[in-house]
Amino acid sequence: MSVKTLNPKEAHQFLQAHPSALFVDVRSNMEYLFVGHPAGAIHIPWIDEPEWKVNPHFVTQIRQAILGGAGGAAPVVLICRSGVRSLEAGKVLVQAGVKDVYNVEEGFEGALDDHHHRSTVGGWRFHGLPWEQC
Repeated sequence: MSVKTLNPKEAHQFLQAHPSALFVDVRSNMEYLFVGHPAGAIHIPWIDEPEWKVNPHFVTQIRQAILGGAGGAAPVVLICRSGVRSLEAGKVLVQAGVKDVYNVEEGFEGALDDHHHRSTVGGWRFHGLPWEQC
């Protein structure tokens, strides 16, 4: 078993086709609130301020969210800024026995461009997919 990969457009289509899927933004609180996040994503940080350490309750919080919304068999789709943290988090979920885990490659903001800007060469926002900001 391994983490499956979806690009942002595939992830959006997958979520539309699987309404019971759990869509989780794993970025920090500050990123989720101030940079924006995909519409419909819940927030469970993988690494967060102030210590910037891996959330020791991540797997438990994901399992609680699955059980609270979908009876325990829902696919889990993870997104972060560029797809790196969400892949790490997905691997931990798979190791913990979560069976259907997807990572959104490119993430919410995509990779840095030549001017060190994000959201210009890839990512959820770049592709014009639904997002919101607090």
